[in-house]
Amino acid sequence: MSGQSLLVPGELSPTRPVPGNIRRPEYVGKPAPTPYTGPEVQTPETIEAMRTAGRIAARAMAEAAKIIAPGVTTDQLDKVAHDYMCDYGAYPSTLGYRGFPKSLCTSVNEVICHGIPDSTVLRDGDIVNLDVTAYIGGVHGDNNATYLVGEVDDESRLLVERTREALNRAIKAVKPGRQINIIGRVIESYAKRFGYGVVRDFTGHGINSSFHSGLIVPHYDSPHATTVIQPGMTFTIEPMLTLGTHEYDMWDDGWTVVTKDRKRTAQFEHTLVVTDTGADILTLP
Repeated sequence: MSGQSLLVPGELSPTRPVPGNIRRPEYVGKPAPTPYTGPEVQTPETIEAMRTAGRIAARAMAEAAKIIAPGVTTDQLDKVAHDYMCDYGAYPSTLGYRGFPKSLCTSVNEVICHGIPDSTVLRDGDIVNLDVTAYIGGVHGDNNATYLVGEVDDESRLLVERTREALNRAIKAVKPGRQINIIGRVIESYAKRFGYGVVRDFTGHGINSSFHSGLIVPHYDSPHATTVIQPGMTFTIEPMLTLGTHEYDMWDDGWTVVTKDRKRTAQFEHTLVVTDTGADILTLP
C-alpha cells in the first residue's frame, strides 16, 4: 500500500454563503433535524422531485471531481460543488446539518466518511471520496464516489474498483418482496472474497423530504434488517470497504471517521427508488 503519511486536520475557510432565494432544509440553524414521521414509500411527484435533486447532486460531484489533482485542496473541491448547487437553485444539504460546516464531505485515504473540506492538499497517490447531497423542491438527492489522485498504487486502485462493483451488485439485488438485508448480504459476500473489511456502524438510509428518514440499510448481513422492500421506497446504498478492520476512531471534530488501523477505505453511493422489478438510480448526471 502507499506509504503516504496519515491525514491531519487542516484549517477551515469561512462558511460559504447561499443565496437568500434558495429554500433551506428545516434543520438549518437548528442542532438537529425534526424526526421524520412520514412513509418510506413516496408519491410519483416526490420521486420526480428527487430525480431532479439527484441529478444536480451528481453533476455537482462530477464538476468537483474534474479538478481533483495533486496540489488541489479539499476546500477547493467544496467551493466547486457549493457553487454548482447554488447556481442551479439547490441548497447543499450537508451545510448546517447538525452543525456540519461545509457543502460536501471529502474523505481522503484512511477517512471512512464525513471528512470536512479544509486546507488539506491532495497528494499524488491519494484516494478521495466526494459525498454530495442537494436539496431542491423540498427533497434531497445523495451520492458519493471515490476518485484516484495522480498515480495510485494497485492495492488502492483495486479497492476503489471493487467498492464500486459492490454497490453495483447491491443495486441489482434490490427487488420488491425481499428483505433489506439482501443488500448487505451481497456486499459482504463480495468483499470477503478480497479480505476487505465492511464498515458496519455507518449505513445507507431512507431519504426523501428528510435527509435521513430513519430507515437503515446495513452493508453487512444483519439479521435485524428485516424491512421488506416495496415499490416506491427511496433510500441510499453506500458501501464502505476497507483494506483492514471495519473498526474506527473519530477525530475531535466529531465528524471525521478514520479506520482504527489507519488503512485505506473507499465508498460509493447512489440514491434509489424501488420499482416493480428492481431499482432505479435517481443520482445520475
